[in-house]
Amino acid sequence: MMYRNILITAVALILILGSCKESKEESKHKAVSERIVTKSKVPFFWENASIYFLLTDRFNNGDPSNDVNFDRTLPTAPLRGFEGGDIKGITQKIKDGYFQDLGINAIWFTPVVEQIHGGTDEGTGFTYGFHGYWTKDWTALDPNFGTMADLAELVSLAHSEGIRIVMDAVINHTGPVTKEDPVWPNNWVRTSPKCEFNSYETAVKCALVENLPDILTESNENISLPEELVAKWKAEGRYEQELAELDAFFERTGYPRAPRFYIIKWLSDFVRDFGIDGFRADTVRHIEEEVWAEFKTECEQAFSLWKQNNPDKILDNNGFYMVGEVYGYEIISSGKFFDFGDVKVNYYDHGFDSMINFEFKKSANDDYEKLFSTYSNVINDSIAGFQVLNYVTSHDDSSPFDKERKRTFESATKLLLTAGTAQIYYGDESARNLIVEGTQGDATLRSKMNWGDIESNDSTKAILNHWQKLGKFRKNHPSVGAGTHKMISESPYVFKRTYDKEGYSDEIIIGLDLEKGAKSLTVGDTFPNDTELRDAYSGARAIVHKGSVNLDTPFTIVLLERTTK
Repeated sequence: MMYRNILITAVALILILGSCKESKEESKHKAVSERIVTKSKVPFFWENASIYFLLTDRFNNGDPSNDVNFDRTLPTAPLRGFEGGDIKGITQKIKDGYFQDLGINAIWFTPVVEQIHGGTDEGTGFTYGFHGYWTKDWTALDPNFGTMADLAELVSLAHSEGIRIVMDAVINHTGPVTKEDPVWPNNWVRTSPKCEFNSYETAVKCALVENLPDILTESNENISLPEELVAKWKAEGRYEQELAELDAFFERTGYPRAPRFYIIKWLSDFVRDFGIDGFRADTVRHIEEEVWAEFKTECEQAFSLWKQNNPDKILDNNGFYMVGEVYGYEIISSGKFFDFGDVKVNYYDHGFDSMINFEFKKSANDDYEKLFSTYSNVINDSIAGFQVLNYVTSHDDSSPFDKERKRTFESATKLLLTAGTAQIYYGDESARNLIVEGTQGDATLRSKMNWGDIESNDSTKAILNHWQKLGKFRKNHPSVGAGTHKMISESPYVFKRTYDKEGYSDEIIIGLDLEKGAKSLTVGDTFPNDTELRDAYSGARAIVHKGSVNLDTPFTIVLLERTTK
């Protein structure tokens, strides 16, 4: 994939030349960007990150010219075809400051590698691979999503704004078999049996669903490339280069030319070539856990090489980040081990820094104190040193916390103020409709981003404003997601968060369900008397007197921080 480097260099030259003809709008954006970077002295910790998760195809259409490719023109079931969203659309929203205003410091988007060219018609109506999980070629981007140059620009711009990029990694399966997309060779995939999920064996050595060929990730057999892939690369004029890179990879690592190692090489190339900061690993429990450790090793090697080759672009000394999706894993109750029924597996010991927490959507029904104290205790004790990724909504969870979008303010308050990393699913912050008439299955969760509501609907603007205030406060204070929790007062409900690790300390006070108007909050011994504090929610300021502060704001929430001189 060395041809990527040519594209990356070209993008860099374009950016340099473009800076000489900077418009007033671009100059303004640059000034804002520089101010943000200069002002912020808060270190980045994945434990406190706010990760914005989006479906690439459904978020924003930045380039209408790439909306149709490979003759994907057949009518589909509702919300099961390509809708136009692409990499340029994500980049556009970074330029607009949308993510920055939400306090986002990492973006995770669905896979953008080349998808099967055809579609399927199995139970939910005709469907194309708009979601990105039906891979045809791990070494190319799907033109519906954009080009390598588009990806290079996205990563470069995101990094300049202090935003990390997390890509979605699929190792478990290829795309379905269609008339346009033949099955891969039988030394690469199995097509049966279908997974039954009643034991380790029936969840791992099986096809996830019908017509989704399962990669033989357990194989150590030396095999050749699929003939169709070889023919494709030759037609695209890159066969010799791809072969040379594979030879170098297997010579360096000593791995057998087995299916999983080809895919690990292809995916880790995105890290080496672009400086991708992390992967969200798909269908983790359907692959032998040792494979994920092998994958992490190669990603870390690639990340180190990228940093070595790009010393002026390094954001910090954080290592490569990997978060896993073990469907149904309720981490707070189960701890480090996922139970298959006959086998328990600790994925944290096999390369993962964090795991997606499927329990949070239920936990969010608890009162604030039970939720906050439980999560803080577990994260700082039984799974200390590792992380969880909490969410209220996702792309394939049919029972989110607030499907009818009646508790949007509460969703933000609980998700963004609970210990652990927060995953904001696109449209959580704007009450994007999750119930779309005529859709089947998870399609209803994958509607297009409701930009029109954000622009014109006052109630949507109010919801977004709440998410933005909490998001920025969280970003500025690692103690929110990575610190320890302690209740100060039950009524009114006031608590503190403190963080003191790795040479950095932070402390804040939060009050919830308060009276509108005049209010008094006990801060205990967190802040000395005569300390000036600022309420980040309203902007009001107050002086600590006898362990308390008095405020008069029209809100029921207070986010107290030290004022900066």
